[in-house]
Amino acid sequence: MPAETTLDAPEPADSPAVPAEAVTPLIRGVTVLRRLTEAGGTLSASGLERATGLARSTVDRIASTLARMEYVRLDGRDVVLAPRLMELGNAYLAALRLPALLDARADALADELDESVSLAVGDRDGIRFIHQATRRRAMSLSFRIGDLLPAERTAPGPLFATEWTQEDWRAWRARRAADPEDRGFPAVPPREHTEKDEEFGQRAARAREDGWALDDQLIEPGLVAVSVPVRDPRSGRIACVASVVSHTSRHTAADLRDTLLPRLRGAVTDMERELREAPEAEAEAGAAPSGLAAWTGASKQELGREFIESLARGLTVLTAFGEGRAELTLTEVAKATGLARATARRALLTYEHLGLVAPSSRRTFVLTPRVLSLGFPPLSRTSLPRIAGPHLADLAARVQESASLAVLTASGEEVQVTARAAARRVMSVDIRVGTRLPAAATSLGRVLLAGAGETGALEVGEVRARGADGRDSGALEARARGTDGRDTGALEARARGTDGRDTGALEEARAHGADARDSGALGEARARGYALVDEEWEEGLRSIAVPVRDRTGKVVAAANVALHAARRTAEECVLDVLPELTATAARIEADLGVAGRFTRVPLV
Repeated sequence: MPAETTLDAPEPADSPAVPAEAVTPLIRGVTVLRRLTEAGGTLSASGLERATGLARSTVDRIASTLARMEYVRLDGRDVVLAPRLMELGNAYLAALRLPALLDARADALADELDESVSLAVGDRDGIRFIHQATRRRAMSLSFRIGDLLPAERTAPGPLFATEWTQEDWRAWRARRAADPEDRGFPAVPPREHTEKDEEFGQRAARAREDGWALDDQLIEPGLVAVSVPVRDPRSGRIACVASVVSHTSRHTAADLRDTLLPRLRGAVTDMERELREAPEAEAEAGAAPSGLAAWTGASKQELGREFIESLARGLTVLTAFGEGRAELTLTEVAKATGLARATARRALLTYEHLGLVAPSSRRTFVLTPRVLSLGFPPLSRTSLPRIAGPHLADLAARVQESASLAVLTASGEEVQVTARAAARRVMSVDIRVGTRLPAAATSLGRVLLAGAGETGALEVGEVRARGADGRDSGALEARARGTDGRDTGALEARARGTDGRDTGALEEARAHGADARDSGALGEARARGYALVDEEWEEGLRSIAVPVRDRTGKVVAAANVALHAARRTAEECVLDVLPELTATAARIEADLGVAGRFTRVPLV
């Protein structure tokens, strides 16, 4: 198998040989996941064959196993990373605890300064982001949670280097010599100007003396940052580094130091207090995997040779870690996963070789930041429509009717369709992504309004705040209103009826306005858990919708199936379509729960 030269810095020439007890299918599976991550989340099977050097049959078997685990989905010839894969990175972040304890402080500082703020940890001779509070502007940052950067080209790097051993410095120099252009770090552009090794050593010495460090356009022209270490109150070592990042049209590097550094230091003081006062972590109830042996056995029986049990079991070992389970013994890993001790031991040895697990004190193991290299960066920027799209397509194929996802607009009077899967029929419901519909008159809207009443009045602008850029974009508005920036004729016809007057449903929607949450239809939707609109909005159109909830239980979207009344009665919609629709919403919610644990998932 060829040496890894991407995603993570290349290994030194004298890197340890693969242990005799390592699980070869697990090594190959990790390689496939890393190559997919490097490619932005999608590669064809033939592309994976070229990128990994593995035989096509091996790639196909690995992809089939990962698809069974819902870590990837197979889309024609492409293998696509799926949100469920983020549970591996979530296990590391939960065990680390830093994002849960400090992200609110980082977000508040970003709001106060109106600049991007990040938290990073050291990953060997690089730095890896564990939280990003990014300002959305025309000139904005593209770094993602999990991205790996070379230490010498960042502001946090010199701070972490103050704690490097001689062996760490030797490994850094070897990596620099093997990869002079930083090709092993796809999150940054290739290095154009070579800095002498001693210059980074001098910056690390200054960082040790000053207690902060500066990045003056080391990554690329125009990008500047200032960083301060957040120290572990027990050990005094650097737990993570907080950075304020800007560009030279807003702040020079000297300006960052003179004006923003004091406020960053104040925020770091608050962060260290959070760490000092945080209670001991308790293990999450039900978080550890269970029934693994039975599941892998059933999968092997169903898929046969296309399912690799050792890969599935090995990947599950990573999910044994988490909140309150940062350090586990071999026995604890075996108990959490239901694996034999020998199987768990081989998986841990394999991960130690790959740099994903490290031995700790008291004969325990801990996850390393490198776990985030398994798909987390591209998936951390996913959105609810992207999550829902494949599930809606599956639903449309099963029921042979069109399916949609929608969110409530800021006004609360309309819903906006954000994802769509059309049925393959001569006559089907034709509503495009971006279309806005009256909330009180549609099944989607009634479910959303009922959900808003269930959790309290919806704040105006809440959907906008959860959007991709914190504002309704002009492009999104154009899509919502039609390609020419005006309401489309079809939408106008639906809204006003054939005689140009408002339909009864719309009159009711306008009459109720914000009080529509208290209408009988909404109370019924809330009580039943679904809404059925039977030719109320348009003759011949039936639609049934259910809520989609985030990991806190809050209704954030609605999914529906719409069809011509001649194909199914209202009773048949409830008996035949509703169970499929409810199951689809549950799958969307499961993926949203995983994706939204440590990242913000835009609703549009």
